[in-house]
Amino acid sequence: MAKLVDKAKGFVADKVAHVQKPEADLADLSVGHVGRDGATLAGRLDVRNPYSHSIPICEISYSLKSAGREVASGTMPDPGSLKASDTTQLNVPVKIPYDFLVSLVKDAGRDWDIDYEMRVGLTVDLPIIGNFTLPLTKTGELKLPTLSSIF
Repeated sequence: MAKLVDKAKGFVADKVAHVQKPEADLADLSVGHVGRDGATLAGRLDVRNPYSHSIPICEISYSLKSAGREVASGTMPDPGSLKASDTTQLNVPVKIPYDFLVSLVKDAGRDWDIDYEMRVGLTVDLPIIGNFTLPLTKTGELKLPTLSSIF
């Protein structure tokens, strides 16, 4: 009996492993808004849904690091759903407090950009499987706005 149960578990695990899953790409990170209280960066996710029905998004979690330090982190609960058989663009606003923004600008130095690593976890509710998290990571350089572009 135990062998039959193990065989059934193996069969189900194999079938679940080959189920199509949504694919995502962390496409862009840009400066959204800079003010006296801090800055908001805008991360853009492009998520392709292979199913013929929409898929609810449970949450988006994010973490932004620069110079080995975590700059910001948070979650967006229930940001909507993925369009059926289409690519959905999702915006992830990352709020950076003013005091940390000042230390980042000091680190930016001569080239006026910030090296970053952004990690995003997109959790969707897949039929039969349940909650499934797509992990995404992007590294790059973020060009800082000049004073003339702010004012």
